[in-house]
Amino acid sequence: MIDIEGDEPLIVDLGTGLRALGADLLKESRGIGGPLHATALLTHLHFDHILGLPFFGPLQDPGFRLTMHGPAQANGSLKDALHAAVQPPVFPIHMDQFRGEMVMIDTRDEDFSIGSAKVMARSIPHSGTTLGYRIEAEGRSMAYLPDHQAPLDRRSISDAVLELCREVDLLVHDGQYTDDEFSAKADWGHSTVAFAVHVAAESRAKKLVLTHHDPSHDDSDLDRILSLARRLPEATGIGDVSLARESHSIDLGQS
Repeated sequence: MIDIEGDEPLIVDLGTGLRALGADLLKESRGIGGPLHATALLTHLHFDHILGLPFFGPLQDPGFRLTMHGPAQANGSLKDALHAAVQPPVFPIHMDQFRGEMVMIDTRDEDFSIGSAKVMARSIPHSGTTLGYRIEAEGRSMAYLPDHQAPLDRRSISDAVLELCREVDLLVHDGQYTDDEFSAKADWGHSTVAFAVHVAAESRAKKLVLTHHDPSHDDSDLDRILSLARRLPEATGIGDVSLARESHSIDLGQS
């Protein structure tokens, strides 16, 4: 989640972490004594990015409203696709049976505002229609590209990706594979750690957080991968390279 002072919660993607986040948000809403509203930026509709939605506790509150920006689909709307994903027999109830309100906005390559934040959405390479996001607020900027297909040469970078990432304070980027793993999975839709570092270096990002860890990597593997990433020559121009971890929090401050 992106926490911007004075704004409603801004959530990036709707994976399984949404359940714990929902519990925290419900505690906050009880503290302020008013209805909770939130906005989500959805990169794409693969299961790992939407699986938390029906388990999001605030959806049981009739005063809750979740506005979701997500990629426009080739056939049908974002609403159609999400409703098709959450219904019997794969889930006990239909989406329209939740008591909270859900607003779903088909999003293309466009710029818009959410509260005090300026958001840039651009189509990026991945398996299926996928958006990357750039969020600017309080004089700081971050780019969010958790699923990004590296090219075969692992050097060329699309103009859309460079536009999203240019000189951001924080880049959260797909770093699923080692180079050896990529050689066997070059068309699976993801990046190598080295390519993530390359994107950060070329776009002059100040911090890089590697995410979308491969499920086969344990903590020891991730520590080794991070060490290798920090030793890459291109990493010397990046202020910090780190791994996304559960409950990880980064304070970008204000300019």
